[in-house]
Amino acid sequence: MATSVAGEGHQSLNGIIFEHQTKKLTDLPTELLEHILCFPALKHVDICNVSCCCKRLHDVCHGRGKVWGHQYKLRWPRLQRFYRQNECCDWLKEYKTRHRVGIQIRRTVESISKRFFTEVRSVTQPCVGQVLGDSFAEIESLGMPEHFCEDELLFILNSDKRKSLTLKYYAKKILYFLRQQNILRSLKTFLEQPVEQQSAIEGAVLVDQYCNPLADVTVDTISAQLDEITEKVKKMLRIKNPSHPSLRIAQGDCFVVEDFELQRQVVCALNSVLYEQLQYKGNEFDYYNPLNSYIHQVLLRHTGIPISLSVLYMTLARKLGVQLEPVNFPNHFLLRWCQKPSGSEDIYDFVYIDAFGKGKQLTAKECEYLIGHQVTADYYSAISTMEVLLRMVGNLLNIGKRGEGNEKSYQLLRDSLDLYLTINPDNVQYLLLQARLYFHLGIWPEKVLDILQHIQALDPSQHGAVGYLVQHTLEHIQHKKHPVAPEVKRRSAPEHLEVRYSVGLIMKHKRSGYNCVIYGWDPKCTMSQEWITTMRVHQLSNGANQPFYNVLVQDGTCRYAAQGSTL
Repeated sequence: MATSVAGEGHQSLNGIIFEHQTKKLTDLPTELLEHILCFPALKHVDICNVSCCCKRLHDVCHGRGKVWGHQYKLRWPRLQRFYRQNECCDWLKEYKTRHRVGIQIRRTVESISKRFFTEVRSVTQPCVGQVLGDSFAEIESLGMPEHFCEDELLFILNSDKRKSLTLKYYAKKILYFLRQQNILRSLKTFLEQPVEQQSAIEGAVLVDQYCNPLADVTVDTISAQLDEITEKVKKMLRIKNPSHPSLRIAQGDCFVVEDFELQRQVVCALNSVLYEQLQYKGNEFDYYNPLNSYIHQVLLRHTGIPISLSVLYMTLARKLGVQLEPVNFPNHFLLRWCQKPSGSEDIYDFVYIDAFGKGKQLTAKECEYLIGHQVTADYYSAISTMEVLLRMVGNLLNIGKRGEGNEKSYQLLRDSLDLYLTINPDNVQYLLLQARLYFHLGIWPEKVLDILQHIQALDPSQHGAVGYLVQHTLEHIQHKKHPVAPEVKRRSAPEHLEVRYSVGLIMKHKRSGYNCVIYGWDPKCTMSQEWITTMRVHQLSNGANQPFYNVLVQDGTCRYAAQGSTL
């Protein structure tokens, strides 16, 4: 810590004697000490040790100072967006909190596999959702900042790609769950806004985010892409009419073009850019693909269904000063464009725009030809943003119900039900569907009882279906409290003849290198297709068609290992 020279003096060549003074590190200016202690090679343990040396260094390493701020930013760079530039903060306290959250999150994630395999042996229809729900409750009970929890989960996911696949699998599940809860809160806040302040594109982004919580979808990124398209339309307008008022609209301005000819020029330029230049089109060949409903995928793939393309079209038109309104037309979502100066409600005073049909303009009668039958005037009315979202989520619900009963279709059904019932919490039909889905999957029995109680209060005529589900849900809860004895497996049984190893054997995993002890087995892989894909089981010589072992690993985690991967 100190640089000094012993002795009373030293004679130079000219005979003059200079006296040496002892120089210490602590004599340096504070700014220079901070600069030295911010050297990248120093870790938090080094800073703790330095601060214990003396009062001077302890004061330099104070919690709100540059040294701990540098340590925090160096270790967790993703968290910098949550702080203002040059913000005065107790960085030591933040460091300790983030470090503690990391330990708790990792401990929770590592415990999931053990709890899941316990669940597998105690119920006939095991589901990772139940275990994840319990784990999420544990994380919530920590009372820690959510961005700290998310950062630790991302740290696990971004670690060495070839290692800790089980840990990453469950970390991904929890991150999915955690982000969805945040998005639901954002959706509720959005719905509490005055109706005139609710933006259809913002609502569509929230729906997209909830169904794709691990994708990088934000209102800002979507708005930036829409602004790029708007600039292309303005460029087209400038060629046709250099003095058009829409060219003077700045981003974020609320301006309405009143003249119908000027409005027509905007619509023509929009159609030209969107459908000719950018080649947007309705997805007729893969209509029921859920990607058609996600706004970030519509912008990426330049294709969608009537409602998603209509939301895009309407938003772009409004950015250019043309007010279009959404129309909840049966089987084919449309936009309407008023052709009268005053606010008319006569259906024949509107032109109807088919965004799915490359912006084709239709009369009220031609709209009926589009669907092949007559409808009442009510179907031509403009609808609110909330009704747009209900229609959008309803489409996803129908796709989920059309699914093949695999984990992916169940997830879509669960996500779309969550969204629909957040927007319209008293819909008895979908409440009952949600209760049946949870009951079928064997998850959250207590929540099923709450849903059924709510249904009974809303519609007593549903007592038959409600009574049946209540009875069997209570039986499920009793079964969990008093589980049956686990199945006894014998290696001599015909279905277990390919099982080579016994319970209690200590093994080593070929690919991951960990040591483990066997405590159970299955003659074939019993995990979901998603798990099989994530764990790259298909790359093994016999894939999922071989014995799989429940193993307790030396780090305390429980894993599921293929016979071909152990030795």
